[in-house]
Amino acid sequence: MARLDPVQYVRDVKTEVARVTWPSRKETLITTGLVLALSALAAVFFLVVDKIVQFAMTLLFQYGG
Repeated sequence: MARLDPVQYVRDVKTEVARVTWPSRKETLITTGLVLALSALAAVFFLVVDKIVQFAMTLLFQYGG
């Protein structure tokens, strides 16, 4: 079984973090904007679908009752 060496672990973490390609500020803002816009679009889509289903159920149960 391997021994746990906290110092070696921290060194390995530093090495891996140095290899990461971090996004620029512009890329981060663009992707954040896209996520917010697509989330809003999905919310509107599901609102419209919900209202259509609600309307259909209202018609169906009024007709049957």
